Order: sequence, then C-alpha cells, then structure tokens
Amino acid sequence: MSLNLKSITAFAREVHPKKTDKFIQYGTAGFRTNYEYLDHVMYRMGLLAVLRSRFKKGQVIGVMITASHNPEVDNGVKLVDPAGEMLEQAWEGIASKLANVPDDELQNEIETLINEFNIDNTTQARVFVGMDTRFHSPSLAKAVVDGIITLRGTPKDFGIVTTPMLHYLVVCENTKGTYGKPTEEGYFDKLATAFKNLRGSAFENGNYKKKVLFDGANGVGALKMKIMAQKLESTIDVEILNKDGKINFNCGADFVKVQQKFPLSFEDVTPGVRCVSVDGDADRVVYFYKNEEGKFVLLDGDRIATLLASYLNDLVKQVKIDLKLGIVQTAYANGASTDYIIKELKIPVACVPTGVKHLHHKALEYDIGCYFEANGHGTIIFSPRAKTAILNAYENQELNQELREAAKKLLSTINLINETVGDAISDMLLVETVLHAKGWDLKEWNGLYKDLPNLQLKVKVQDRNLVTTTDAERKCVTPSGLQQEIDSLVQKYPRGRSFVRPSGTEDVVRVYAEAENQEDTLKLAYEVAKVTFKMAGGVGDEPMMPKL
Repeated sequence: MSLNLKSITAFAREVHPKKTDKFIQYGTAGFRTNYEYLDHVMYRMGLLAVLRSRFKKGQVIGVMITASHNPEVDNGVKLVDPAGEMLEQAWEGIASKLANVPDDELQNEIETLINEFNIDNTTQARVFVGMDTRFHSPSLAKAVVDGIITLRGTPKDFGIVTTPMLHYLVVCENTKGTYGKPTEEGYFDKLATAFKNLRGSAFENGNYKKKVLFDGANGVGALKMKIMAQKLESTIDVEILNKDGKINFNCGADFVKVQQKFPLSFEDVTPGVRCVSVDGDADRVVYFYKNEEGKFVLLDGDRIATLLASYLNDLVKQVKIDLKLGIVQTAYANGASTDYIIKELKIPVACVPTGVKHLHHKALEYDIGCYFEANGHGTIIFSPRAKTAILNAYENQELNQELREAAKKLLSTINLINETVGDAISDMLLVETVLHAKGWDLKEWNGLYKDLPNLQLKVKVQDRNLVTTTDAERKCVTPSGLQQEIDSLVQKYPRGRSFVRPSGTEDVVRVYAEAENQEDTLKLAYEVAKVTFKMAGGVGDEPMMPKL
C-alpha cells in the first residue's frame, strides 16, 4: 500500500487548518480546551492513531472525543492503547508536538515519526472512534476520521458512547472477544448478566432498598443508563435525572464532589434516599444523600474503594486462597480513609501521582488491585493468577459448597467490573451489589469512618508548569520556598494536611487542604491558596476567604 504523504498537508490546509497559535498540551486525560481550538488537533490525532496502530502491529487504537467533567464549551480528545490503558507516556509528548506544529511542517513531522519508530505503512491500521453528547463532538469526530482515512487507516465510528465503553470495545477487539463482545450490546449484556447473577431473587435486603436516583450530568451517562436499566429489569429501580440539559452545569460527579452540595433536580430529595452522580462521559461516580437534619452527605471515591475492597477481602478469605489485595490512592484521598484501610481493614495502601495511568500501573502489581481517586474515578484489576485461582476453586468438586459459592460470587464480580478503566455505570452496579449483600443503606456505609473536613480550591496562574512536585505530588519542588510556606501553615492546625499541584487540564494550580474541623480546613485552604497565588504567578483576583 503506497501512501501519498503530501495529502497530509493538503488536507490540513484545505479542510482542517491550524487557526491558533495557542499551545495545546496532551495532559493527564489527553487534550482539553475550548472546542473552537480543536479541529486541527482532532485531524492530527486521527493521523497519530493510525501510526500508533501500525506501531502496535495492527492492533486497534481508540480515539475518544470528550471533555469529561469540563463545561459544555470545552471538548477534548485522548487515545486509548490496545490493552485499554491510556496512551503510553512516551507518546504524550509526541501528541503535543504533532498538535502544535505549523501546517507546512506536518508532513515532515509524520515522516520523522514513521522513520523513528520504523513504522510499516503496509500494516493495516484500525481505529475505534467514540464521542460524548456535546453539540460540537460530531464535527470533531469527523476531523478524526479524516485523519485516519488520510493515512489509509480503517476507522470504526461508534458514535455516542461513554469513555469506559470505548476502552472496553478496544480491549474486546484486541483480545478477539476473550474479554467480551466488541459491541455496545455486548457491553450491556455482560454487565447486566453479572449483576443479575449476584443479586439473585431477593431484590431488597435489610436496610437496602432497590430505589436509586441517578444524576446523569446531562451527558452520555444518562443515555446509556436508560438502556442498562431496561436490561436490569426489576432487579433495581433507577430513576434518571439531569438527562437532557446543559452538560455538567450544576450537576454531575465533579460538581457534587468539589462543591459538596446537591446537584440540580436533587434539592428536595427525601432524606435517606440513595443518590448517585456520574460525570459528563461517565467515568466517575460518587454517592450522596440527605440526612435526617436535611444536610448533604457525600460518599466519594475513597469510600467506594474501602467498601469494595472490604467486600472482596471477605470473599477471598471465604474461598481460602492466598491472593495479594492492595488499594491505590492519590494525595487527594482523605486521611481518615487511609487510616481506616490500614488500621481496620489491614489492607496495604500505595500512594501515586494523580492520573489514571499512575493508579492503573500500580494496581497491576497486586493480585487484586483496587484503585480509586477521591473524585470517583477508579476500578479493580484482577491478575491472571487471581482469575485462575478463583476459577480453580469454583471448579474444585472437593471443596465445600460455601467455598465454591464464594468463588462463584468472585467470578461474577469480575464480570461486573470494567477492568480497563474507571467506569461509572459498572462501578455503580458493583456498589449496589455490595450494599445489597450487606443489607446497608448509605447511612450505615457512611458510618464506617468519619471523614476529615476537606476543601479543594483553584488558583489561576499564568503558567501552571512553574509548579512542580514530588512524593506522589504531596511535596512542591518549585517555586522554591513554596513548600516551606505550606509546611509552616499546616503546622498551625491539628491533623492538618495540604498540598498544591498543577492541573493537568487547565491553567490553574489545585489546592487541597484537610484538618480536624471545618473552620480550620477553610482557613488552611485559603492561606495556602494565597501564598500559592503570590509565589506561583497568580493572575486575576487574589483568593479571599469567605466570612465565617
């Protein structure tokens, strides 16, 4: 197959020209910015996906068009590697460079990559494309497809899907159906079958009721949950809210987690009713409820991790197999959750930098690796050794019925989990399964431990890259002296902890603070934000603490 690489530049100039000098960087979740800057980036990511597929000997690469929890005006794109993981880190810089070179240098850059990686242009390249529900996603998806076709790749456009669904589809195709059927229907059927098997014939148990209110963030999660709810039939009663408004506007998992208050449509919810919120592309999930005093109560990714890990730990002990279970967190994990996991559950905890790729990589070191960010993004990974041991236990006729039944539950649990990436729908169904098994309502779940009050702030800066960190982002390296200032502030407050890190998606520095009480937490957060503003090139108004 001969390629006319001159068509790369011709197509770029005529159809997808670079219209901005704004530098656009491939961050922790790909490219994200105002959609008006992204047409040329999408075309070029189509080109890169083809090269990546050929470099990976013709395996399918995924391209997902989404800005996840960002406002509606934003969009983004990220590449999915063959095993469902994020794009290899070494290629992130390649993606950034390719997105920013002038049109007349694009062909030369592609030729350089072909030569540098010894890419065989005769290898069939296959690329799966998916998008979220933003009004500008279809035109951006077309730009991706144009890039794929320009380099003679074969695109398969799945249209509107959740981000986790695209990851799932890529893995299914590359494992030749071993992981599941590479179709939307295959995804729904696999999860629904596993959920029904675990639920059994009793749909309610103890304080667990099957009614749940679902905040769809006015995004793709609402659309796909509607289909899933139909598949689940009467096993669970899901009422979907926030399904056709402005995506992520005063709703969705990120809003609920960061603002720590009820999303739109949930202000008058009945106390005690179980509520769950996903984000715009349905890869994050958090739970919440209104308590007897009418106050908002959040159950975030930390609490999801502890709930799921304790359930799996109990099942593994019942089966009596020697498997290494571990939980992976980031610096955003509430200190109280870490204490509970170590002291009460006695499960090892690892801390890694923010970003799914770091969590996922670390989780692979365990037989059962459970990773969740506090924002609700996470999943559980089972090693081949773990899967084999569990299957052998189930098939061992010499074991008693109780052990084999526990092994059967573990096998169904594995099928309910989307191991490729954090999946809000899959994770929600897993949480529902555990709560049902324990007979718990959200109050009982929340009672496992008491969170330390915490607060997240954003500090607008001219250049977020001036802030660098170490120790899993818990210590600031530059600007010089900033960490010493933070340490000094933290020492003023009992159980105080705070850190700053550059955002991976926007020009802000993120501030996290926690302390023994709400007032101290508020003071610490704003004091750290102020010193960060002064020392890291803050722009706009200096952070000001609201009056207590």
